[in-house]
Amino acid sequence: MVYLTDRITLDANLCNGRPTVRGLRISVQTVLEFLFAGDSSNEIIAQYPILEEEDISACQQFAIDLMGRQYI
Repeated sequence: MVYLTDRITLDANLCNGRPTVRGLRISVQTVLEFLFAGDSSNEIIAQYPILEEEDISACQQFAIDLMGRQYI
C-alpha cells in the first residue's frame, strides 16, 4: 500500500487499484459521488461510520490536486 497523502492510499489489491481512504474499502470516487449527489459530510459518515470528517476533506483535496495537474 502506498500513501498518496496522509489519508489517501493506493493498493493494487484493493478496490481495483483505485485511490481509497486510509486503506479501507471505501474509494475516493465513492465519497466524491456522495458529495456530488448533495450528501453532506455528516450523511456520508452516518453511512460509513469508520470515516472521519478529515477523510472527506482529503478526498476533496485529492480531486482538486488531481485537476491541478497538466494533461497533454
